Amino acid sequence: MFILGFLLVTFPGAYRFVANGRLRQPQSQVSQLASITDVKTLEDTPFRIDKKLLSDKVPTQPPLRIIVPSRKVNLSVVEAQVVSGYWELSETTASHGVGSANPGEIGNTVIFAHARNELFGPLRTIKKDEDIYVLTKDRWFRYTVIETKLVDPSQIEHIKSADTEQLTLFTCSGFLDTKRLIVHAKPLRP
Repeated sequence: MFILGFLLVTFPGAYRFVANGRLRQPQSQVSQLASITDVKTLEDTPFRIDKKLLSDKVPTQPPLRIIVPSRKVNLSVVEAQVVSGYWELSETTASHGVGSANPGEIGNTVIFAHARNELFGPLRTIKKDEDIYVLTKDRWFRYTVIETKLVDPSQIEHIKSADTEQLTLFTCSGFLDTKRLIVHAKPLRP
């Protein structure tokens, strides 16, 4: 009982000492750290800062949704893994080809779906200068159509990597789905 009573009497004072006293950094050190505002000053600090993490560039993320307002296309997008040399094709959503670029980065972002009316079927009538929106976890990306074309399935150069940022949509088309409809789009920045 004596020990319990002693702890109850001394605990509030000991707690205040620890919380407000010696275990906190001196105010001068806190204000010194708060005054660090540029990378040059960071080089003189006693800890290491990775300057690459200070960039304004947001890391790219895979697409989660694609919307083509003029064609009433509004689909979730799943990652399409490569199986036996081909990207998997979802039966219910659009697919983003793993290995193609993510929205916002240099390269060709490839999104594809079946040519059904509830999927990419409405793209049959898409025209140049129509807008396409792609959503990632943190942001929207806006693209505008620059060209559409029908190609043979063997013409895979339309989905290869690119030296500039671009979006490529594709779906089946033509008599008995013997062709592929390719929609190329470029990014629009505000």
